Amino acid sequence: MTRERTSTAQTMNKDVEDVIGPDNPTTEEASQISCDPFQLHHQTLGASKALCPEKKPEDAGEAMEIILDHAGAMGVYQRWLFVSMLPFGATMAFVYFTSIFTVATPQSHWCRIPELTHLDLELRRNLSAPGATTAGANYEHWDRCQTFVANWSAVLESLQPPTDAPTVPCRHGWDFQLLDVPYNTVVSERGWVCEYGTYVPLTQFIFFGGAFCGGLIFGWMADRVGRVPSLVAANLVGFVGSVACIFTNTHWDFAVCRFIAGLSYDNCFMLVYILILEYVGAQHRTWVANLSIMLYFGGAAILLPWLALWLADWRLLTLLTSLPMLAALAAPLLLPESARWLASRGKHKRTMKMLRRLERVNGTHIPQQALDDFIALSSNRKEDTDESLKAVLTSPRLLILLILNVVLYAACALVFDALVRMSGSVGSDMFVTFAISSATEIPSLLLVVLLLDRIGRRAMATGTLTLIGTLAMIAAFVPKGSPRAWLAISARFFSNMSFNTSIQWVTELLPTGARASGSSLVHVTSFLVSSASPFVVYLEQYWGGLPLVVTSSVALTAAAISLLLPETLGQAMPHSCADAERLITHHSLLGIFLRGPTDKDVEDESNGEEKG
Repeated sequence: MTRERTSTAQTMNKDVEDVIGPDNPTTEEASQISCDPFQLHHQTLGASKALCPEKKPEDAGEAMEIILDHAGAMGVYQRWLFVSMLPFGATMAFVYFTSIFTVATPQSHWCRIPELTHLDLELRRNLSAPGATTAGANYEHWDRCQTFVANWSAVLESLQPPTDAPTVPCRHGWDFQLLDVPYNTVVSERGWVCEYGTYVPLTQFIFFGGAFCGGLIFGWMADRVGRVPSLVAANLVGFVGSVACIFTNTHWDFAVCRFIAGLSYDNCFMLVYILILEYVGAQHRTWVANLSIMLYFGGAAILLPWLALWLADWRLLTLLTSLPMLAALAAPLLLPESARWLASRGKHKRTMKMLRRLERVNGTHIPQQALDDFIALSSNRKEDTDESLKAVLTSPRLLILLILNVVLYAACALVFDALVRMSGSVGSDMFVTFAISSATEIPSLLLVVLLLDRIGRRAMATGTLTLIGTLAMIAAFVPKGSPRAWLAISARFFSNMSFNTSIQWVTELLPTGARASGSSLVHVTSFLVSSASPFVVYLEQYWGGLPLVVTSSVALTAAAISLLLPETLGQAMPHSCADAERLITHHSLLGIFLRGPTDKDVEDESNGEEKG
């Protein structure tokens, strides 16, 4: 018997050496390879299978990782899927940013006087705008919302502005000198300035209201009818809403169309983003996630201001930037449905079809046993999201953790959106400033990829938010022009980093059962907070530096909050509420304040079990 065991061990060792190869670790070193299927992507797959043939995946996630190890974690199929994200990434940038250029406000404007319309613009301005003759081209020093009560026939004869005449609000609209924005926008066509200036932030507020509702509607739809149909629906709704804006005439019909367009925001890209990450091996997800945003979202944002200048027509710009949404019509033919969703819904034939297509395109082979394990585990999975979220909300520690996550993420979103919308108000060319600040997406996200797993989430979030707050506060007291513009661009650079850090941090802090619903709650809440950013920018009507002061205050407050949250670098993602509570207790300042009298007893009991 001993001889048989020795022979069997020698045979296994030889098999392992054959799998590993002469240039790889020895058999003894290979014996240290983990049998955890979820960690197979960190190891030599053949060696892991040889050493752990009896190991079964514990859940559908682990089973899918094993399938991807066999099928190829980043093969031809996944590369094609990465390329297919392009129109959707561009769409998200266009839906989000196009309104900055369609409802931009030309700052050089004054009351229109019908009797003066035959004169050139500069003379009209000097005769009708109080203070214009001494201010010259500096629009900040003439009254853009008042004009004289005068006999304009007499003014035409003397070609001199009235003296000592009372002023009244504009009665016949406004004249616009298209200098900073060299084309007519919704604002200049419809006179959304002065007492009507709140229409611009109000329409943006309504847009984010649509985004909030869309997140709930299409999130529910994705769980009921599938990811791909939801992706198609979100993009088509966005296309209809955006194009309909072209045919509006009043503020309210424009706002309704912006609400419809807002329904698609985020979902027009995030549904395909999540879908494709499900087909990518875990070791490739970080760069796929960040590179897709850098190239597609960032690239479209850089292109947008030059497209606006080239077209010089807000209607054409709206139409052209809406067209990529129609690419969603090809999604059912080109994109796979989520294999996890199909299997959990009992659609086993379609699941097999998707996975066999992955296998065929990559030129690999998925063992039948791996497919059977995935189907079985997916079919038996019990959805307990509502109960788990309820458990988070009823636990004092986890409730505080969730609230802090909401505040941090929403603050990062507000700071990011406000800095984006300040492109035209920092005293430099709006189009150049926007393009440069959008270009910061690329190096900033590369830094996140390189540094996040080295310095940790807390240090990254606290450091970048503190820098944002400092730069924005300095910029508030710097005169308008290039210095303020570069300070704002630098703040946008660090805002990209803090925002993306918070996105990842949220998912690592919540327990498994509440991760999807909790993350969704945090995400949609940020839409509501972001809806305040247009009003923050509108504060420049009272003092030019006030929006930057508000942005700085929000960033510094968020930096302080991030100090309280647990560090997740090197920590396993919590599977249960108890795991999340232990993470709070042992890895955060928050744990010092929330540490209960029973914590030590729990630790002692846990240590006793380990010793036993």
